[in-house]
Amino acid sequence: MGALSNPQLEYRCGKLFCENVSLEVLAERFATPLYVYSRGTIVENFSAFHRHLEGILSLVCYSVKANSSLGILSLLRRQGAGFDIVSGGELARVLKAGANPGRIVYSGVGKTREEIYAGLEAGILMFNVESAGEMDVVASCARALGRRAPIAFRINPDVEAETHPYISTGQTIHKFGVPKREAFSLYHQAAESQDLQVVGIACHIGSQILDTSPFLAAFDEIKELADKLRADGVDIGILDLGGGYGIQYADETPLDVGNLAKEISARLAGSPYRLALEPGRSIVGNAGLLLTRVLYVKRNSIKNFIVVDSGMNDLVRPALYGSFHEIVPVSGPPSRCELHADIVGPICETGDFLAQNREMPEVAPGDLLAVLTAGAYGYVLASNYNTRPRPAEVLVEGNEANLLRRRETVEELMRGETI
Repeated sequence: MGALSNPQLEYRCGKLFCENVSLEVLAERFATPLYVYSRGTIVENFSAFHRHLEGILSLVCYSVKANSSLGILSLLRRQGAGFDIVSGGELARVLKAGANPGRIVYSGVGKTREEIYAGLEAGILMFNVESAGEMDVVASCARALGRRAPIAFRINPDVEAETHPYISTGQTIHKFGVPKREAFSLYHQAAESQDLQVVGIACHIGSQILDTSPFLAAFDEIKELADKLRADGVDIGILDLGGGYGIQYADETPLDVGNLAKEISARLAGSPYRLALEPGRSIVGNAGLLLTRVLYVKRNSIKNFIVVDSGMNDLVRPALYGSFHEIVPVSGPPSRCELHADIVGPICETGDFLAQNREMPEVAPGDLLAVLTAGAYGYVLASNYNTRPRPAEVLVEGNEANLLRRRETVEELMRGETI
């Protein structure tokens, strides 16, 4: 059994606890599958960014796409977070959670007019614009409302970062951002517009990146561009480095955010810029787990399968990215016989697995398993495939467990349909 990724998880008398609450008790109270989050871990992860950035004029905008539960958004808002959003739905969520619109950054490559209008009417901090065409649409929407739209261009610095190709975003081959060779001209066009207000430069090079070097290379590029633009009369105030700060799923060493902040601080010394960061996974990833119950153990001459009540509809990352999540028994040591098995779900797809070729303790139907580091890109990517309701979500704080979102029902899934 590997090291537990969440410092608020521990075995007590052979039972796994999240903070001071037994996962067995949570399974009995809320049923499975069940997403469980530690409030203490979320707060500590967010606070760490503030500690590392002390002395730097900065804004930490939590990336809502990682986990958009209203309870978690509200918690982070109370801790002082701004928000990075990528849709009108996410804008509605953060506003419902009480977000200050002036601390909202609107990213995303495909904003509609309706979404742009909503951002303008809310009074957000800035739109991260991703194309010349989008710039024109944002200007048109601002003109129609009689406002000036605050914008930054998302620059594609063409920095290669080691991560899964599906979550790499900073190279020319990707759909995101504008090419750096076109940025200077675009900024001057925007600065001359009566409908736009240039406020910053943004970039985002990918997700789950463990090395500081690509971030520093990207930062150097956007700062160099900002310096040139300021020298040419275009007032740049915000340098938005995006997110993608890697965490531990297996044996990785998490990104050293402290060292990254130290290096950026040195680069910002004596400059007029405000730094914006957009962490998501690194705030909520290790704070969450997916609790699931064993249904069957199947054995044949070639393979063993542990069939559980949670599948790719609840947590798609293993099937989509081949991602590793540590899976541990809720009733832990003393250790039992090892079983080499795939942990699979109930979905009618061969690709429905939570783990493959994993060494697991011998388990039996009814046993509980915890799929760790599932707080980011877990519930938000869940679906109703095979007409399966999505799980409930619970936030643990000390001795208490509060229901953030109740489990869906089949009746709710059919609401709005006609025969």
